[in-house]
Amino acid sequence: MTDLVKEAVGKAAMFCAYQERTQQEVRDRLKDWDVTGDEAEEVIAELIQQNYLNEERFAKTFAGGKFRVKGWGKRKIKQHLQQRGISGYNLDQAMNEIAPDDYRETLTTLLEKKRQSIRDENPLVVKQKLVRFALSRGYESDLIFSVLGNED
Repeated sequence: MTDLVKEAVGKAAMFCAYQERTQQEVRDRLKDWDVTGDEAEEVIAELIQQNYLNEERFAKTFAGGKFRVKGWGKRKIKQHLQQRGISGYNLDQAMNEIAPDDYRETLTTLLEKKRQSIRDENPLVVKQKLVRFALSRGYESDLIFSVLGNED
């Protein structure tokens, strides 16, 4: 291992220890540090071996956090993970982090909260605004209509 690679592993390990990262985020940071090609791949392999870099762990943490903290739906979480280069098995594992009962309950709570802020009397307009809101949060339309149907 060259001195450049050793130094990059140290810096990248601190970068990964601060918060979960994807391989692509580490590659981009290495590029900023002028570490590219085989050297960058060697650094990434070393980080994976030392367990600083684990995309399954990143995906689970990301999905759980965005769901619990921001109230995002599965569609939006999935889209953001795919933009970060997460796919296949890791994406499935991340989606499994969200319990179906919690998912429905969170959507119900979000819709109730949003309903309080809507100042329209027309029930169709209210329902349309609630549906649009829930879709923008990444929830599936069949679940939205199911929850709204139960509340009417």
